[in-house]
Amino acid sequence: MNLKFNKQEEAIQAAGDTLGNIFHYISLFIIGATIVWSAAHEYMIMLGHGYAGLKDILLLFIYLELGAMVGIYFKTHNLPVQYLIYIAITALARHLVIDMQKVTDEFHLYLILAIVFSILILSFSILVFAYTARSFGRPEDEFKIDPVKYASDERRCSTEDTRSIKIERRKK
Repeated sequence: MNLKFNKQEEAIQAAGDTLGNIFHYISLFIIGATIVWSAAHEYMIMLGHGYAGLKDILLLFIYLELGAMVGIYFKTHNLPVQYLIYIAITALARHLVIDMQKVTDEFHLYLILAIVFSILILSFSILVFAYTARSFGRPEDEFKIDPVKYASDERRCSTEDTRSIKIERRKK
């Protein structure tokens, strides 16, 4: 009875995983197509104006970073937080470029200072992410070693626990 229940549970889990993956891929295609469509629309507007201003170029960089983020997420199934921070920095810089021309009162001055301070905090967070990734590694990196690729004559793969795979030299 228990064995039959385990097989049914595994079949349901596999079906759920498949449906989840299908939804995941369709959603990524829709998001990617929307990014391309929006970027093309903005580019056509720039062509209509006959020139591209700095705010337009920064907007295209935002679209580029969004597309790169979707591409990386599609390939690795990991959402790199750094890309979200890069997008936020670019969006804040674009906002700063647009609002810098409209500084007339004290409120706008404080708004500009807040934006600059936010960019500094986000830049510092990128440095922290880079330092911790180099010093301590990232949790997802432990699972990306493919034992088949490293199973040559000189190397042997062993798993000491389920979280890490160590590559050892074979003793001849």
